[in-house]
Amino acid sequence: MTQKEHSILIVDDEEGIRNALRRALRKEPYKIFLASSGSEAIDVLAEEDIDMILSDHLMPGMTGMELLKIARNRWPDVMRLMLTGHADLQTAISAINHGEIYRFLTKPWDDAELKVVLYLAFEHLELERENRRLLGMLKRQSRILQELEKAHPGIAKVTRTNGGAVVISEEDLEEMRGT
Repeated sequence: MTQKEHSILIVDDEEGIRNALRRALRKEPYKIFLASSGSEAIDVLAEEDIDMILSDHLMPGMTGMELLKIARNRWPDVMRLMLTGHADLQTAISAINHGEIYRFLTKPWDDAELKVVLYLAFEHLELERENRRLLGMLKRQSRILQELEKAHPGIAKVTRTNGGAVVISEEDLEEMRGT
């Protein structure tokens, strides 16, 4: 389902980790952005069209959890994943509950697993976007139908047979013919 080039913001205070993640994803169809801190990540989010954040948890200044919480509030459509070398159950639960993250990954990561997780995360993101688009279309159509019904009472009323065919009365036919 991944049709367009998606963008990933990798946030980690260790340059070696950022570079290793970039290398692991170099052949994937992703545009990669790097940030060494939460505040730098916020600057990138404000400037670029980011689809996903992959953030370390323990960083000086702002933790990954704090960053993902801010991202959830300011950029709710951005997919959020956490990557950490200091995984414990409470951190994972907190990250999921407060940052509403899609997935919690541990260091060291397996490149193949990382690629699969990112692919599935982008599929999930595209499905969410399509659902929002369809819901918006449905709401617009409903408003149009309400406006038509208001301007022409009864226009939305359709009588059907048990087989589902639309029933048109003689009166309706005459009205359609303009007689």
